[in-house]
Amino acid sequence: MTSSKIELPGEVKTDADAAALMASLQLMPSPVPNAEIKYTKIFINNEWQDSVSGKTFPVYNPASGEQICEVQEAEKADVDKAVQAARLAFTLGSVWRRMDASERGRLLAKLADLVERDSAYLAVSPPQCSKFLDFSHFATLHLVLVCSSTDGDYLTFTRHEPIGVCGQIIPWNFPLMMTAWKLGPALACGNTVVLKPAQQTPLTCLYIGSLVKEVQYSTITTCVSLVGKLIQEAAGKSNLKRVTLELGGKNPNIIFADADLDLAVEQAHQGVFFNAGQCCTAGSRIFVEEPIYEEFVRRSVERAKRRTVGSPFDPTTEQGPQISQEQQSRVLEFIRSGISEGARLECGGKALGLKGFFIEPTVFSNVKDDMRIAKEEIFGPVQQIMKFKTIDEVIERANNTEYGLVAAVFTSDITKAMTISTAMQAGTVWINCFNALSTQCPFGGYKMSGNGRELGDCGLKEYSEVKTITIKISAKNS
Repeated sequence: MTSSKIELPGEVKTDADAAALMASLQLMPSPVPNAEIKYTKIFINNEWQDSVSGKTFPVYNPASGEQICEVQEAEKADVDKAVQAARLAFTLGSVWRRMDASERGRLLAKLADLVERDSAYLAVSPPQCSKFLDFSHFATLHLVLVCSSTDGDYLTFTRHEPIGVCGQIIPWNFPLMMTAWKLGPALACGNTVVLKPAQQTPLTCLYIGSLVKEVQYSTITTCVSLVGKLIQEAAGKSNLKRVTLELGGKNPNIIFADADLDLAVEQAHQGVFFNAGQCCTAGSRIFVEEPIYEEFVRRSVERAKRRTVGSPFDPTTEQGPQISQEQQSRVLEFIRSGISEGARLECGGKALGLKGFFIEPTVFSNVKDDMRIAKEEIFGPVQQIMKFKTIDEVIERANNTEYGLVAAVFTSDITKAMTISTAMQAGTVWINCFNALSTQCPFGGYKMSGNGRELGDCGLKEYSEVKTITIKISAKNS
């Protein structure tokens, strides 16, 4: 099976690199500035509805701080309607339950085509559009029977069946990609869905609802916007419902002295500052071997100072705003705590601009493991660089966290690379690269970074039950 990779671009160092970058930008859809807001209501049973209470909440543009629109806010009565519709769509004999897996795959492929068609409106790149397509072919696989040879007059096989109604919570940092990661496998397996977008970024998910309707999915999916606490309360009182969680990370990136320093500096930079640091995989804890520590810090500071911060609608922009004023304030408070606890602020550290929620790319050196910025997930453009002497030391320090989502190691020694990769308590380990995600491979974390896996065959299993069926037969031919 081929593996589609999504990797962050490297630093532009030559004219050829610049030409390649501009060519790639021309292939990417340009986001539509001041696009018309088409969908702000609740989407239930393929219909747009006002909330029962009539309440709304505001949505803001983080680049300007201005309000974009107001979106209907679902409460318990709306959630009950959504769940009832999803259960009805999942009942035995319904169109969705009787639909062949191949037909579900065809519908997902059509949805992928529509997402790609409207990619400029959604302001996404072709790799993100492909996520629904990635899951479409899985739909034809999940009912494959696994037969077991048994002694006597019995034939036994297993069957994967959909769970039923799935509740899905979409984070604000990657609304389209996370919708694809969750909605795709759930529908491929034959489930129905009640989906909660983030209040900061609900418009993407609501637009996907309109595309679902265009695909003519019948009554298979229900998208709503609701308060997260309602879901948490329901989960706490549930009857052992299955829960899959992809949570945060405080991810280590280990740089050995024998690494390609240019590559390591650039990949470490991208690994922290990608999406303004608002990424669960951010490699914010950078451990650098002592002989190259000072040089690594110097180059990292130079790279951070060159980072272009500005409008998300400018294709040359490398870093946009934080998602909200609240998040901006939270990140700035972390920066102040780093300074007060004795870390050395090498660059950045301040809000940027007179409007919007921007923060300067920030680099700290001389960071100690017990500092807040070294222990807690910041979710902002803040790089922490720490020094280590031995491989045993760095393994212990890198694993000394309540999280375990991803890790990375940069070295020219394959023995070191494999030693680190097997020792890391993390769901994904990258060697001489960062943020190289494969849709065919499972993604998830150890410890407080989550429960279960997304993507690939493992992701499908999260949305299905396995049933064993045994048949008594009168005679066997062999």
